[in-house]
Amino acid sequence: MSDDWKNNPKLSQMDPQKLSMLQNLADQGLGKNPSELMPFIMGAASQGKNAGLNFSSDEISAIIEVLKIGKSPTEIARLDRIVNLMKMIRH
Repeated sequence: MSDDWKNNPKLSQMDPQKLSMLQNLADQGLGKNPSELMPFIMGAASQGKNAGLNFSSDEISAIIEVLKIGKSPTEIARLDRIVNLMKMIRH
């Protein structure tokens, strides 16, 4: 996966350590099908917390917006469903 997404202005204020973690997660998530994606994302969130990397709501929103760039409407809808499921689980 290219590192170009890290240069997106929406992520310009994010800690480089967080960006590095996101790159590692993106690399590990390549090729996962939708049924594998939810447990993977939940595990990644847990790993981040254990590593002391807590993402603010603004950072999470920026990451999601960057993830949507260049995606098809179907992929965007799938991402939105995953995000909504994660929000329901967290509350």
